[in-house]
Amino acid sequence: MPKVIILGSSNAVPSKGHENTHLVILGEERTILVDCVSNPVVRLEQAGVDFNSLTDIVITHFHPDHVSGVPLLLMDMWLMGRTRPLNIYGLHYTMDRLENLMGFYNWGEWPNFFPVGFYRLPEAEMAHVLDCEEFKIHSSPVHHMIPTIGLRVECRNPGKVLAYSCDTEPCEQTVRLADSADILIHEAGGASFGHSSAEQAGEIATKAKAGKLYLIHYPTGRFAKGDIAAEARKTYKGEVIVARDFMTIEL
Repeated sequence: MPKVIILGSSNAVPSKGHENTHLVILGEERTILVDCVSNPVVRLEQAGVDFNSLTDIVITHFHPDHVSGVPLLLMDMWLMGRTRPLNIYGLHYTMDRLENLMGFYNWGEWPNFFPVGFYRLPEAEMAHVLDCEEFKIHSSPVHHMIPTIGLRVECRNPGKVLAYSCDTEPCEQTVRLADSADILIHEAGGASFGHSSAEQAGEIATKAKAGKLYLIHYPTGRFAKGDIAAEARKTYKGEVIVARDFMTIEL
């Protein structure tokens, strides 16, 4: 049965016990990392996931708190003898910059490097990302400071749907992406340009008729303030859960 492990729950400023927001989707055949920060090999090991089982990486946007771990992950995989291919997905804007970033490390001259495929997604609603026996994933553009995508994961058995807003201010694209989803993981960084408050996340969950709301990408450590779950409950009557690092969500 597919599941999601929250690898980090903090906004751009991490704290002790709260790494930058990223997560991993685990199936029988595919292991998909959504964003890549910190020290990915160590983080995955702490979550009980073999880094070498990764088949795919989806990069939602090219901000450091979502993409900074990619060079280290690729280098570590290479140094530890990986040979199987790895697929990386993102918007043209994101993939162009990611390839340039790897170029600064001159990775094209690292000998015997394993195959890495860069797959450019259209900036369109419900764009196809990948499809396998257990689930299919679509992306939609959301409203952030730079081109950014949210994700919709549709599990074939038992038929549950999970939506992830990524970094975004409230927008109808997220509502449509999360339409009737069993689970909506929505950011709660605060009401500001390119971001949403917990109360606004609750509004989106209500409009989308989502079954459960998980709050993520919220201020932590010395920047934490208030009860974000209580804020979300002002506008959403379903179950509200504050995502925590290494929390598992069964699908």
